[in-house]
Amino acid sequence: MTVRVILVAPAIGSGLRAARFGDDGPPDDAALSAARAAAGALPVATRSFTAPSPRCRRTAEALGLAPGSAAAPADLDVGDWRGRRLDDVAATDPAAVAAWLADPAAAPHGGESVTALCARVGGWLDDLAGQPGRVVAVVEPAVVRAAVVGALGLPPAVFWRLDVRPLSVTELSGRAGRWNLRCGQDLTSP
Repeated sequence: MTVRVILVAPAIGSGLRAARFGDDGPPDDAALSAARAAAGALPVATRSFTAPSPRCRRTAEALGLAPGSAAAPADLDVGDWRGRRLDDVAATDPAAVAAWLADPAAAPHGGESVTALCARVGGWLDDLAGQPGRVVAVVEPAVVRAAVVGALGLPPAVFWRLDVRPLSVTELSGRAGRWNLRCGQDLTSP
């Protein structure tokens, strides 16, 4: 039996625009309007999930999704860098940022490493693989990247090379321990 996992990146908010670590504020009004306009573009799902951030929950609501009681994986935990802009952290501690971007096992911020995020998201995918049907989950871009890395067995260093646009869809279909990828569908374009 096949499970199809449709990962939807949330609408953009000011935190994402400012490249602010762990800023889980709500999406912009214009971005929510785009999500409402795309509400009918997603296929019907047997199960739906949303990550715990306000940006993901508000995007799911705008898309007309009614997520179940279980949550999708949360964003990468960036520890002490939470709420800070990438440029500011790079200006005060360039060696830590360089190590974090070069080594997926590094977590100089005291939070979660990219490797740990990939393992956490991979475990969630493994749980979903045992239940056939179509799943829709609104999750942060880092979770989409981690899911692709884990599902395809890519080296974690590839994580930073994957670009996930707001309100885009990444679809993973899997069975018997094997996943296939369909990426990059934009919900806001015809």
